[in-house]
Amino acid sequence: MSMTRWIVVLTALAAIGTPALAQSGPEPSLTTAARTAPKPAATRASKPYFVEFRARSALSYGHTFAVYGRVGGKLGSGVRVAGLHPFTDSSIPWMIGHLVPVPSETGASDGDTEDKYIVARYRVLLTEAEYRALTSSIKKLQDSSPVWHAVLYNCNAFVADIAKSIGLKTPSSLQMPKEFIDDLRQINNSTSVSLSRPAETPPHGL
Repeated sequence: MSMTRWIVVLTALAAIGTPALAQSGPEPSLTTAARTAPKPAATRASKPYFVEFRARSALSYGHTFAVYGRVGGKLGSGVRVAGLHPFTDSSIPWMIGHLVPVPSETGASDGDTEDKYIVARYRVLLTEAEYRALTSSIKKLQDSSPVWHAVLYNCNAFVADIAKSIGLKTPSSLQMPKEFIDDLRQINNSTSVSLSRPAETPPHGL
């Protein structure tokens, strides 16, 4: 084949291949796509507070309580505990409280701050305004909950009132603490609530 014919053939092949390359264009930029997706850091910045509803094991049937504060904070430094329980560590008020109401406490009880006893948890992130409303509601509940009763008003019922104050749906308080928290998580994950979806719970600590 003459040199002239080779040049004609190569020119024709180049002309055929050029449109295909032009049509394919550059690969979509993953970096550009990532910029349009919500950033976890941005979410944390807009919702820097949390409330986490917890159940722990005990010698009896367990206990339900709430931990709340700034994300990443430590107990006593931006993180607090609220829960309803008989006013002493003695088992006597607890036993009497199955018959008649007994004086209560509404802070941390023995075992609440030890992660090894936790059997269920459900966390919701909060904006600053939501957190202020939460702390105000908890303060009112603490001031108006002078007694504990195993059936009439127990730790589940106290936590349910905290959950309701931020727009969550709550299950029956007449069940074991673990089942109560599991049900609380389930009904609020399957329905629309005013707050954000719960953040992934850290495996350890407050």
